[in-house]
Amino acid sequence: MNSKERIKRIISRQPADRCGFWLGNPHWETWPILFDYFGTSEEEEIRRILHDDFRWIQAGTYIHPEGKPMLDMRRKGPELSAGGCFSDCESIAEVENYDWPDPKYLNFEQTVRDLKSSQDFYCASGFWSPFFHEVCDFFGMEEYFIKMYSHPDVIHAVTRHLVDFYIEANLRFFKAAGDLVDGFFFGNDLGGQSDILISPELFKEFIFPYFRKLTELGHEYNKQVILHSCGSIYRVIPDLIGFGVDAIHPLQAKAARMDANTLANEFKEQVCFIGGIDTQDLLVNGNPDDIRREVDRIRGILGPNLIISPSHEAILPNVPPENIVAMAEETTGLKCEF
Repeated sequence: MNSKERIKRIISRQPADRCGFWLGNPHWETWPILFDYFGTSEEEEIRRILHDDFRWIQAGTYIHPEGKPMLDMRRKGPELSAGGCFSDCESIAEVENYDWPDPKYLNFEQTVRDLKSSQDFYCASGFWSPFFHEVCDFFGMEEYFIKMYSHPDVIHAVTRHLVDFYIEANLRFFKAAGDLVDGFFFGNDLGGQSDILISPELFKEFIFPYFRKLTELGHEYNKQVILHSCGSIYRVIPDLIGFGVDAIHPLQAKAARMDANTLANEFKEQVCFIGGIDTQDLLVNGNPDDIRREVDRIRGILGPNLIISPSHEAILPNVPPENIVAMAEETTGLKCEF
């Protein structure tokens, strides 16, 4: 069974020869550390050394003839509360007058080439479609949440424009990529360390209708749908399963009610899980034996329909490479030779 077949079966909740493994997407500052440790300058070679089953290949580039960015929020600072160009907006007309991105400027040539070279592995792709984050950037987080009450029509107008763009972008991409893509992987961080960021009622009005559209598009093109969300999303997992989400990533292990036992007891037979190996403490401060024990524990609780991976895909430079090797070897049962 090759990696592609293995991951497809795991996400479909069918028997596979073992749990899957995904290194994740290490932070750019981490790659030089890994290059030095493994003695190579190629990311793909490191993935092959680790017997990584999963390739995340983000879709397309936006090439405007005048060099305009895809989205210009004109944010006033790096803080989540910092407003953007709609922070004072109270009019749908202002939203309609914004220079929204045009899908005709999307180019998929490099993505298709990358997908063709990765067909021995499971290929997750599609536009990340982070509309929740981007609406937040347009307004500033506090103003975004306030306007859900004071100006819901404005919030819906901005969200609709963003999601309509991502629907069209993904539709064009799936047509261009065809069967080269196995799973539609998209993400929005819906939770904090202790709970979801807004009430279930606000999710149902302002977030879930748009999630449903993206999920349905993925299934329409025969893709497995993988949802990324950091934080504690326990309270909305039943809704996500109801939309037809096939896999949930990354299982932030230290977040409230995102521990393996809770997830297994309530959702194990209903959805595939990707992640689960704690990056807040264990992978940073543990030793290889600690990592191996935790992989074995998580596999025993959440397996067999499990893809073991860090609980945040952007592995930071403070994670020792030997802990990554231990995670890979214990998951795959294969020696990492380098």
